[in-house]
Amino acid sequence: MKDIGLRDRLQHAYNAFTGRDVDRSNLGPSYSVRADRLALGWTADKSIISSLFNMIAIDVSATPIRHVDTAQNGTFVGVRRSALNDCLMLEPNIDQSGRAFIQDAVLSLFDEGVIAIVPVESDLDPRTNNSFDIKQLRVGRITQWFPEQVEVEVYNQARSTKERVILPKRTVAIIENPLYEVMNKPNSTLKRLSRKLSMLDLADEKTYTGKLDIIIQLPYVVKTEAMRKRAENRIQSIEDQLGKGGHGIAYTDGSEKITQLNRPAENNLLDQIKFLTAELMSRLGISEDVFKGTATEIVWTHYWNRAVEPVLSALADGMSKAFLTKTARTQGQAVQYIRDPFKNVPPSQIVTSLDTMLRDQVITPNEARTRIGLPPSPNEQADQLQNPNINPQMGDTSLDGEGDIPGPGGPDVQSVLSMPMSQVRGEG
Repeated sequence: MKDIGLRDRLQHAYNAFTGRDVDRSNLGPSYSVRADRLALGWTADKSIISSLFNMIAIDVSATPIRHVDTAQNGTFVGVRRSALNDCLMLEPNIDQSGRAFIQDAVLSLFDEGVIAIVPVESDLDPRTNNSFDIKQLRVGRITQWFPEQVEVEVYNQARSTKERVILPKRTVAIIENPLYEVMNKPNSTLKRLSRKLSMLDLADEKTYTGKLDIIIQLPYVVKTEAMRKRAENRIQSIEDQLGKGGHGIAYTDGSEKITQLNRPAENNLLDQIKFLTAELMSRLGISEDVFKGTATEIVWTHYWNRAVEPVLSALADGMSKAFLTKTARTQGQAVQYIRDPFKNVPPSQIVTSLDTMLRDQVITPNEARTRIGLPPSPNEQADQLQNPNINPQMGDTSLDGEGDIPGPGGPDVQSVLSMPMSQVRGEG
């Protein structure tokens, strides 16, 4: 470590609280909240629906989407170093990280039904150049459709506002919600559930507004104008007594009869909401155990295949189509999601799974070490696919049981007995 003197430390020192006299007139517009943050529509701003959207968005964003190289048969070769991969992995724009960007895209997709991922900054003009490096990405809302263009409402960082721009369809990644029939169709299950929730909220507000909702039966007939005014004065008198008193107590005449009406009317609204919620969960492959985090492997796989994987594929395929040229795709470049097979494996089963994959020569020892948080080993053999139970000089010499019978795939007993002891020990 370089020895820095006291003078150098004082000259190059920085403190965030010094030099705070900034000219605010040059900073641009300001808001108390982030201007680029997504605001869900009123149909999605419900307790069960917003929780459902957010859960799926978190699970989708937890799976990395990367710019990769593939072989001729489409198998994964490795992550590609590119400006697009930097956007997807680290910094798509100045306000978001890669994971926050994907979560924003999924939430917008569920709310709108279709979105546009817009390269707001690139090294060349995408409208006149087929090949360009993307520097910034933003999620936009499509407001108008044209034969070869779309009008997109997207956040403009320079002005700190959302603006509408017309862009060619081939330069933006248009992503359609694969769950559109369930979520966004006018008469879909989610839309019906949203309407029922709104009706239930309205009924609750009417029930608990503080009104008494009572009927007073007076001891006289109210038919003339004079008798109606007398009845109104009587009602006003009771209201004044209830309002002025500290305990809300009023008196009535013995001949007056009061009937209370503020009991909730019986209806099947709550039963309909329960039915639609169960129907929505069933179509998305979501159970209560998934929400609680106690889902079994089969239940979690069903949820992944029905709700998470289709969204990931839609995002990856849409960006591959828009951001990679035909030449790049011919060369094996693609945008793919990379699923971690150990993501939902309990810690008690990780060691067993890694041991099986090591013996089957699926992963290298160093890849296994990184899965459990250990640094790579400097040994060259740690980066090679090999069975650790097999001696490379003589094959599998592992013994089963008490150690008297060679394991499967190894030499038989007679061969071992006829070998020199130095060869059995692996000395030559």
